[in-house]
Amino acid sequence: MTDTHEKRSVDSAAREARQRRLRRLLGLLPLIAPVLLWTVPCWLLLYAGQGWPVPVTAAGTVLFALGLTGMPLAMVRGHGKRQQDRAAIVGDTLLGTSWTLFTWSVLLGVLLRLTLTVAGVGDGQDRARIVAWATLGTAAVLLAWGYAEARRVPRVRRLDIELPRLGAGLDGTRVALITDTHYGPLDRARWSARVCDTVNTLDADLVCHTGDIADGTAERRRAQAAPLGTVKATRARVYVTGNHEYYSEAQGWVDLMDELGWEPLRNRHLLLERGGDTLVVAGVDDVTAESSGLAGHRAHLAGALDGADPEHPVLLLAHQPKFVDEAAAGGVDLQLSGHTHGGQIWPFHHLVRIDQPALAGLSRHGDRTLLYTSRGTGFWGPPFRIFAPSEITLLVLRSPQPTA
Repeated sequence: MTDTHEKRSVDSAAREARQRRLRRLLGLLPLIAPVLLWTVPCWLLLYAGQGWPVPVTAAGTVLFALGLTGMPLAMVRGHGKRQQDRAAIVGDTLLGTSWTLFTWSVLLGVLLRLTLTVAGVGDGQDRARIVAWATLGTAAVLLAWGYAEARRVPRVRRLDIELPRLGAGLDGTRVALITDTHYGPLDRARWSARVCDTVNTLDADLVCHTGDIADGTAERRRAQAAPLGTVKATRARVYVTGNHEYYSEAQGWVDLMDELGWEPLRNRHLLLERGGDTLVVAGVDDVTAESSGLAGHRAHLAGALDGADPEHPVLLLAHQPKFVDEAAAGGVDLQLSGHTHGGQIWPFHHLVRIDQPALAGLSRHGDRTLLYTSRGTGFWGPPFRIFAPSEITLLVLRSPQPTA
């Protein structure tokens, strides 16, 4: 499919308008979200006609009140200046729990109750209690499953991608992608080692990490990140920064990845050559880098491609999918990104789509540019993944004229 320049401009303007609305909404979220996430399910589960005994209603109300007050306090202590890992674990877990309860209280509170009413099942109190128990049961099952999904070693997703400008000598080039490992308050050093072991089974020519290595400084999360030094690639291991590095002394992460044998592609490129053909492998800092105030950090595609032959195909690493507009304008053939987590906890993906042009998988942008967006290898914050499984990705690059 071919997009005209005019259509791209309209799409870009519409996306910017959505992003402005999202930023305004996010500015209010710290005040509004905790109240909605706890009071709505409290009302729908306890006060919507269930007629629970007074001790049950009182105990339930106390639990919701503790969640409403405890979650913001734990989040501030865990992710604020104090950086207390135990508090962060409590706050993150309460956030994921409240989001899931809120979602299914609303959905089942409307849909299931309507279904029971149409079917003539019981009286009003019976229906209200059925909905309450169904909501609690659904939330419990999803949270248990989501926790197991978040903590498991991701499945490998394999995909062939044809690049029209890729020379036959590079046909079959294997690119392994991990991203958004988010090493953090929960110690996942063993998980990290198992992820790296899995990557090493893929026999990749190029291994890429597209940012958000951790939540916390390189000094604090070094033990969890250390297994990245064991990753093997026949040609190169490359890395670009994500937005979370800029919350935690990004230069420290750049230095640590360099120490572990990865090449930080900070607005620069390297060449992958085989069979007389060349692939430009470029990387840019995250789009938030410049606003971080860290000297020399910014997303600069022209700098990344400086000196590269424009006739050669370009593989670009950029943490956020929304950089693809600039990549398409710059003639990039394939951009690899993460950031979205596929939404992580359904239905959060609807909010992600306001800010990003793609949620997961392969998409086309402009005449030439393909974008692959990974759902991420780890998880951020709440230790749950619900209907958004993590992944390790193996992309096999194909030439339209493969070598015999």
